[in-house]
Amino acid sequence: MLSNSDIEALEDILFAEPWGDDALDFFGLHGVVCASVVGPVELSAEDIFRLATATEQVPGGEIPEVFRRSVAQLSKDMAHALDMGQALELPEPEDGDPMNALENWSAGFVETFLEHEEEWLEAASEEETADLMVPMLTLSGLFDDEDFQKVRNSDKLSRQMADAIPDSLTDLYLLFHAPD
Repeated sequence: MLSNSDIEALEDILFAEPWGDDALDFFGLHGVVCASVVGPVELSAEDIFRLATATEQVPGGEIPEVFRRSVAQLSKDMAHALDMGQALELPEPEDGDPMNALENWSAGFVETFLEHEEEWLEAASEEETADLMVPMLTLSGLFDDEDFQKVRNSDKLSRQMADAIPDSLTDLYLLFHAPD
């Protein structure tokens, strides 16, 4: 579990110049790390940094140690929970809009999926993977699909999708990581 000071340090890094305008917030970063854990492609801290900050290269070739340590801790905690049969808990904002935080989390998760879509779809049944991705795809706000828009515009349907995410994450993890 990350401390509040770790989360603040991560957000200071994410919102720093020159990538701060394009970077994900902590919720989006959490989504990226989660996709790395549940999906078939385990990302390095450098890859996660690149995705979270929308940069092509790691500046100076080295990411901050607090970022590396925090990402490793998040990954370890998520994998441990899943290995123990526990559903993953998504971070909740202390204040503000929980649906906005969920959209940011989903966007980080989906962007990571899209970065490695071929590997995800080749590692398991394409249909099953696609079905399990529906809640995150819908809530990410990354697609203008009319059906996704209808769900996002309905509080009830949005909540149903949000409630489905923990089970989808567990099922994706088992799909890619359970022994045959």
